[in-house]
Amino acid sequence: MSLKRNIQDLRKRKIEVQKGGGDKAIEKQAAMGKLTARERILAILDKNSFHEYDLFVEHLARDFNMENKVLHGDGVITGTGTIHGSPICIYAQDFTVAGGSLGLMHARKITKIMDHALKMRVPLIGINDSGGARIQEGVNSLAGYGEIFFRNTLASGVIPQLSVILGPCAGGAVYSPALTDFVFVVENISKMFITGPSVIKSVLGEEITMEELGGARVHSEVTGNAHFFAKSELECFDQIKTLIGLIPRNNTDKAVKIEPKEPLKKYKIDKIVPNNARLPYDINDIIKSITDNSEFFEVMELYAPNIVIGFGRMNGETCGFVANQPKVLAGVLDCDSSDKAARFIRYCDSFNIPIITLEDMPGYLPGADQEHMGVIRHGAKILYAYSEATVPKITIIIRKAYGGGYIAMNSRHLRADFVFAWPTAEIAVMGPEGAANIVFRKEIESAEDPEAMRQQKIEEYKTKFANPYVAAAKGYVDQVIEPFETRSMLLHALSVSENKSVSMPRKKHGIPPF
Repeated sequence: MSLKRNIQDLRKRKIEVQKGGGDKAIEKQAAMGKLTARERILAILDKNSFHEYDLFVEHLARDFNMENKVLHGDGVITGTGTIHGSPICIYAQDFTVAGGSLGLMHARKITKIMDHALKMRVPLIGINDSGGARIQEGVNSLAGYGEIFFRNTLASGVIPQLSVILGPCAGGAVYSPALTDFVFVVENISKMFITGPSVIKSVLGEEITMEELGGARVHSEVTGNAHFFAKSELECFDQIKTLIGLIPRNNTDKAVKIEPKEPLKKYKIDKIVPNNARLPYDINDIIKSITDNSEFFEVMELYAPNIVIGFGRMNGETCGFVANQPKVLAGVLDCDSSDKAARFIRYCDSFNIPIITLEDMPGYLPGADQEHMGVIRHGAKILYAYSEATVPKITIIIRKAYGGGYIAMNSRHLRADFVFAWPTAEIAVMGPEGAANIVFRKEIESAEDPEAMRQQKIEEYKTKFANPYVAAAKGYVDQVIEPFETRSMLLHALSVSENKSVSMPRKKHGIPPF
């Protein structure tokens, strides 16, 4: 056969395989409001940058008449490309081919591109759209999942791993996204659950829809399994591109530095916090008043909103922000917010991203519900994460910093590199009202006017303890600053700590309070 005919044959084969499950299956995918696997990859990556591998891989199953079935690409597309010119490894399950079910060769294609990503030290993006394990391949399907999970764990903290749920992701398949760094979901498209509605009905007799069980909003607001929520696939892809632009490609690099910009003038930092300490405000306004161009890319916005986490740039370089949100539960720490913050802190530490903490909170959330949910164990996670982190760590105490919460939010005692406090900061074991009731109980009870005496003692406690100067006098706070100095102090602290080096005890690994 001549070279010309060989090339014609190659092109014909490519066209056939790239059609996936065929025109009818593609039409059905579109009718569900979903892009095809190939369209998704091309929409995420830079134009003309995608290079596909293992296009002609075929399944090896021989039971249940599988030897007579052609599954193009075995239901998954793998390859490399770029985002913002930076290299990426990517795979996308193709629901038009056998429902994107995972068999042995399907899994081997995924693990091959995962190995490539780890070897080349580049981010990995996995697009999940699959009916689950291919039943006809039995234990081989389960083995395939296990090989993927192992590689997710191996790559953790070495390269960024992003999971995009754009269809069903059920049963054992859900554990790969759970092991990755960031999970993206899209309303009315993403479905993630261990057991489906039919199983739950047969076992528990409960009627429940797929959306109620494991839809995008459920995982964004209730379970915390998703980090980014979008209304459409294209919005989701924009989120992915933004994130890739903010994080380093691996754990030995730093995020790409861009031209720095001043914050927008509409965010006036000295006008945001109310004079009355009982009144809330939006901590996002504080963050945007200090970041370059007032840009802040929030992570897990809908989950545990009493704490805010995300990425912003300072002098052109990416920083991770962890901040109490006074407008939600007064910014308290609880089980969910501690988990949320601790995981983010560990991500930033793994990938050389400095951590800026903005503190305004009255402590850990009290109550039997939190105690029974394990707030002691969950609350310890944020202590562990801050203590373990060796990247530059800077804290700004804005208002309340009480009790164990003061310690947990990157205090000097957990080895913060710099701690600054506004004049409005209240650093104490507990709030002035509660403290006065305990410390001055006898004097209040014996006074002619107990309420007047109580108010007097509250003010006395505030003057003596609930201010930043007691902590500053002991060196726990490096400097009490005016609000307008916040950005300049942060920029200087980041510059000074750029080459920070910390020696930790030699060990295989620690044992976090999982």
